[in-house]
Amino acid sequence: MKGDRVEIVVDAGDTTRTYEVVASRAGRRVETAVRRGVVEVSEVTRSGTVVRTARFMATRVLALVEQPVPREDGSEKPGQTGRPLREDPET
Repeated sequence: MKGDRVEIVVDAGDTTRTYEVVASRAGRRVETAVRRGVVEVSEVTRSGTVVRTARFMATRVLALVEQPVPREDGSEKPGQTGRPLREDPET
């Protein structure tokens, strides 16, 4: 969703560098994947086409922070994760 962002903090030897990948247009999202020692962060369209990709060596990544945009449609309520794991007995 537009505005979703991922921040990547990378060890650059004697300092750290911070990179951001942001879903820049409506209908785009940011996806992360870790494969074969590489962290890959991509901006993807609705149809699944990759617009841009950032790749980092997994051994150099210090932090990967996903920051979703708060949804306004009410479908995601805080504390609601779907159906309960078990029913609470009434006492």
